[in-house]
Amino acid sequence: MLGHSNVKAKIICLCLTIVVLLGACSGQESNGATEDGEFNDSVKLVLNWFPKSQHGGAYAAQENGIYEENGLDVTLEPGGPQVSPIQIVASGKAEFGLAHADQLVMARNEGIELVSVAATMQGSPQALMFHEGHGVEDFSDLNGRQAFIQPGIPYWQYLKNSYDLSGVEELSYSGEYSIFMQDPEVVSQSFVTSEPYFMELEGIATETLLISESGYDPYNIVLFTTKEYIEENEETVKRFVDSYLDGWYSYQDSPDTIHEVINEANPEIELEALEFEEETQREFIFGGEAEQNGVGYMTEERWQLLIDQLLELEMLDEEFDPNEIFTTEFLPEN
Repeated sequence: MLGHSNVKAKIICLCLTIVVLLGACSGQESNGATEDGEFNDSVKLVLNWFPKSQHGGAYAAQENGIYEENGLDVTLEPGGPQVSPIQIVASGKAEFGLAHADQLVMARNEGIELVSVAATMQGSPQALMFHEGHGVEDFSDLNGRQAFIQPGIPYWQYLKNSYDLSGVEELSYSGEYSIFMQDPEVVSQSFVTSEPYFMELEGIATETLLISESGYDPYNIVLFTTKEYIEENEETVKRFVDSYLDGWYSYQDSPDTIHEVINEANPEIELEALEFEEETQREFIFGGEAEQNGVGYMTEERWQLLIDQLLELEMLDEEFDPNEIFTTEFLPEN
């Protein structure tokens, strides 16, 4: 009898274990929601460069618990010269990435189905930098000078197509500024949010000419994911976009704390440089159409214009519908 009792007890325990396991499994939804409505989704965001103020909203959302409040466990992966957020996200090794709008259009031209879900910067802070007082008032004034430009960068192709720059000696940009600092007639590509500050530290006064003044002004630091990920994880995408945008408003209210977090993630950049970048990028993030419509705002007209410009430059094989590459579905309604 004792043996039969032991067997019976073991059977009862086994049945209870199965019931518990089945109950735990049934409490999980395909979108990461549990029975009580909570979420616990792990996602990765690949930055377009080493951590800087241009990523302040992403870090603020993490530091201030905004991701967590929205049921997200987010990993922020730094970018760099050897890191391609587009390739990483397209391969499924990360759920979200940051890139410039023209990079995403070029990727679509290569058959990579990415979708932009929010534009961090309404305009581009890309610019040509030159020594103060050295006569560059228009793009045509570049003739007769050396210009350090990244090979293949779309805006340079646009400038050459719009202006006669046959008198410019193009030099490959590598991020090194020794020649620029020594020769007051040299011009270099830059971002108004960073390089002028570093030149000032070297005692060199500079001026800049925004590329956008030529008519080429794509969205910058665009948040994107894949078409497939949106189709399978619509709720997660919505919560991530909400968190990311809320992070930018949080960063706007108290940037100093987040600068310390970014400095810890990237010790190569000092707090003063982060402060300069944060101040000079405000208009690009919170100004323009974002002032009335909110951070992240995008329009079909802007995407269509960019596609048309790249088509004219023969950098695209064929035209495609801009709605294939962006959506406002996850942006707040205004």
